[in-house]
Amino acid sequence: MYYICAMNDEFVQNWFSQVKKGTLSYIILIILNEKEYYGYELVQEIKSHTAMEVAEGTLYPLLNRLKSEGLVNSKWVEQETGIPRKYYTLSNEGRSTLAEMKNIWENLGSAIQKLEK
Repeated sequence: MYYICAMNDEFVQNWFSQVKKGTLSYIILIILNEKEYYGYELVQEIKSHTAMEVAEGTLYPLLNRLKSEGLVNSKWVEQETGIPRKYYTLSNEGRSTLAEMKNIWENLGSAIQKLEK
């Protein structure tokens, strides 16, 4: 069990917030590589795999940015009941970008592990 000094708690929380912001795009691309999701499903999937809380106010602007970058495609799907849902999928460019990001992530992880030894 880890105990965080109250003095360092704010620092750690700020650091975690920055890590979350920096990795959320990567996490979304990984998840969308599996299958298509609509927004709420994507929030739940992120939460189940990472234990991160992601607000819709954070998710949708990020999805729009990924779409404008050509990494994600979207389509509206009519529902039998209720309003249509916007589904997101990874584009071909998104897949190649994800492969590059995975390589960078693995190299970074290896470098950090070497530092910790």
